[in-house]
Amino acid sequence: MPKAGIIYNDIKPIACQVAQELTKTLRNNGWDVFTATGFGGLLGYAECPPPCETGHQRPVCHTKIEQLVPPNFDENMMFAVVLGGDGTVLSAARQVAPKGIPLLTVNTGHLGFLTEMYLQHLDEAIAQLLAGEYEIEDRSMITVQLFRDEELLWEALSLNEMVLHREPLAGMCHFEIQIGRHVPVDIAADGIIISTPTGSTAYSLSAGGPVVTPDVPVFQLAPICPHSLASRALVFSDREPVNIFPATSHRLVLVVDGNGGAYVLPEDRVHLERSPYNARFVRLQRPEFFRILREKLGWGLPHVAKPTSRKLP
Repeated sequence: MPKAGIIYNDIKPIACQVAQELTKTLRNNGWDVFTATGFGGLLGYAECPPPCETGHQRPVCHTKIEQLVPPNFDENMMFAVVLGGDGTVLSAARQVAPKGIPLLTVNTGHLGFLTEMYLQHLDEAIAQLLAGEYEIEDRSMITVQLFRDEELLWEALSLNEMVLHREPLAGMCHFEIQIGRHVPVDIAADGIIISTPTGSTAYSLSAGGPVVTPDVPVFQLAPICPHSLASRALVFSDREPVNIFPATSHRLVLVVDGNGGAYVLPEDRVHLERSPYNARFVRLQRPEFFRILREKLGWGLPHVAKPTSRKLP
């Protein structure tokens, strides 16, 4: 019996209702169906216990990346349907990436930049999915790890970006950043963002970073409100690991995909590298990134005064 999964946002009644209906539909078509909520992929914020004898605090909520996989979601699962908005998609990607399960993402939220389709087209999409008429698109992810004295304290998978900033955000600090074997650089800013191509249209875009098409194997570094006219976004190969050392006496906050994170002390090190796991997405039509940019962000819309003598295909 073929196996499918459903991951849904359990705080949205419509997502809960559709999850129940879809479970029944798939089972009637001979599929073994397992469900999970997007809550299982939420990172949360690492709590800080009282200071130890050294006077420092440390994160305690360390869940290994592979332990976020829901029960019964394994390599034999043909696909999983995600019902929710972009937050649920990010959560689901963290949950199933270690098992390589393709995700069909259905928007029950607002913008839905990461979703493939809207809820009103679900019936046609499921018919196409069961008929095997789809493609799989892989998106790179980042493994984010926090070390203290070379001890791993916290880790997470990121589909969009990692952000490191001072608490509160409105305060400049220094970051010493080493990319691969290159000489470390110092950046003075309110914070820094390191993103995947998928994340280039998220926080990095708002911070002035470029848009990168999903198939380009790169990371990008974007400073938040840099204190220098020379500080600009940097795009570099995702084969290069990144190490970040807080060059400040203040405690910093590390955030992954705008969802959760950990406190970073001056003696800590944040390590990033391309994850061995990809987020895999079901595409019911040939992936067309520029169409999504146009529909979701208004990029490349025809100008009202543009001559009409030439017709676009």
